[in-house]
Amino acid sequence: MQWRSIVVGLLVLRLVVSCALWLIFGLGPSWGFDFPIKFTFSLHKIELLQNADQATTKPTAWSQHMYEDRNPQPKTCSKISGDSPKKFYLSFLRDARDEYDKKYSSFPDALKVKMRGMARDMFYFGYDNYMKFAFPEDELNPIACEGRGPDVLNPSNININDVLGNYSLTLIDALDTLLVLGNVTEFHRAVKLVIDTVSFDKDSTVQVFEANIRILGSLISSHILLTDPRQPFGDIELKDYDNELLHLAHDLAVRLLPAFENTSTGIPYPRVNLKKGVPPDSINETCTAGAGSLLVEFGILSRLVGDSTFEWVARRAVKALWDLRSNETGLLGNVVNIQTGQWVGKQSGLGAGMDSFYEYLLKSYILFGENEDYKMFTAAYESIQSHLRRGREACNEGEGDPPLYVNVNMFNGQIMNTWIDSLQAFFPGLQVLNGDVENAICLHAFYYAIWKRFGALPERYNWQLQAPDVLFYPLRPELVESTYLLYQATKNPFYLHVGMDILESLEKNTKVRCGYATLHHVVDKSKEDRMESFFLSETCKYLYLLFDEDNPLHKSGYKYVFTTEGHVVPIDQRFRQKSWEEQVPCEEPRNEPKANTSNCERISEERRFGLPLKSMYMRQIDHMVGLS
Repeated sequence: MQWRSIVVGLLVLRLVVSCALWLIFGLGPSWGFDFPIKFTFSLHKIELLQNADQATTKPTAWSQHMYEDRNPQPKTCSKISGDSPKKFYLSFLRDARDEYDKKYSSFPDALKVKMRGMARDMFYFGYDNYMKFAFPEDELNPIACEGRGPDVLNPSNININDVLGNYSLTLIDALDTLLVLGNVTEFHRAVKLVIDTVSFDKDSTVQVFEANIRILGSLISSHILLTDPRQPFGDIELKDYDNELLHLAHDLAVRLLPAFENTSTGIPYPRVNLKKGVPPDSINETCTAGAGSLLVEFGILSRLVGDSTFEWVARRAVKALWDLRSNETGLLGNVVNIQTGQWVGKQSGLGAGMDSFYEYLLKSYILFGENEDYKMFTAAYESIQSHLRRGREACNEGEGDPPLYVNVNMFNGQIMNTWIDSLQAFFPGLQVLNGDVENAICLHAFYYAIWKRFGALPERYNWQLQAPDVLFYPLRPELVESTYLLYQATKNPFYLHVGMDILESLEKNTKVRCGYATLHHVVDKSKEDRMESFFLSETCKYLYLLFDEDNPLHKSGYKYVFTTEGHVVPIDQRFRQKSWEEQVPCEEPRNEPKANTSNCERISEERRFGLPLKSMYMRQIDHMVGLS
């Protein structure tokens, strides 16, 4: 009978411990909605919960209004308070101050140096193996140690063909990371390789969004840094450089312009063939992020080459999407028909298909100073807070659960499903840029708790079932990016510990023979043979910068912003100027009624270029395909 006494004793002990946890840490049932991970932002509690893989939830008011997303839309894009941030963050940890102070309140300089070196080695292990086994192909297959290009045998494989255009994608995407790591010699060698070997005169059908953020953005960024007279990275002048990267960027952008033709809304087609224009069988549906996240790169290019065409078409697409938002909620959907303007996907959220649309409203304002961009962003942010945010009003005070941003119907704000995706982890970083550090801290802790549980972020996580819905992790950078920006905003060493945790998880779970591989399954850690280019351009870059306090980006005295692909762009007064406006004066008629299109707007479309906009496009297209 002794074993029965032991069992009874263990059950009593478990009951006592459970009661103690309830009283001390608030780990009992939630009386608000069922939050996926029960914590009030005590780091001790996050640690306790990382092993709680099995959990049950009770039906709530939320679950009574749920319905399954039985017909998910096909994706065209996969992709400050009065108190200081430091003081507010410590308030999260009042229940475990002693433990927090021991483990998280400091980060030794020697450990910082070690982590910086680890991040640098991670980048070079991927980059060197790409150059050895894959270049000039687009990506590295890190398990087979070979290159990967477009899937020419299966044109419908958009998971590959949207991104890979047979133009040495990984090399181009990694250019400015080499400079951030201080390797001027390899940066120069890589630039010369791009100049000598890359051509966009290819029979490749690519996604406009991916070509823009990965290729166009990197070329522009590298050109700007290479020619910056202030030389924040030291003497990086390249002998005989004659703006070749800028010429390549301009050539690519011209090849993307046909996507904006023959669309009644001004919203571009999702894909374009670099040699032939829009494919005859192209679909008329695109995602909000894909069509509305071109303005940063296109706007900078317009200012660099003195041609407003690129900014004009990108800005027209943003305005067209903005005008289609719901009158009731102010929200946008995630998939739209470019000809009818009808919303095909009515889901409004912060993740795939929508994320960078919000990001570029704010970053466009930061770069170009256009008040209209900021007005759109603040209105969008208010709608997000009003309709997507669930939970208590204050992050760490009051009754109910900490905030969570959910996916809702754009027209009525009702919850459409019970998952969030890993791309949403970018949002705390955007909140930092907007000055809402308090909410950024809160949301970041939610995603980090999921990372602690799996050692990665599953592509989709079901907050009601407390389990992954989609299990793969393709080395995405969003959580690292938000961690880096929060550290810059707060200087709280906790974020260095988060970065170290992420870095060690990647090294342990994703490193293979010739690089770092996508996790096919975040639980069993099985892998897929693919290393996407953003691993080098973003994930490794943000990890390195997190631990490199003395990087020129931090110490030069100049201000920078990162594109949605992590490319470095200086906040420069010349990007606030429009040289074409100086060349073409315009005046509104004084006594005539104002027409729907002003003189200045007509000049924007026609007189600036000396011919109607459509004719200008066709001339560029004809030249591109060798017809003129």
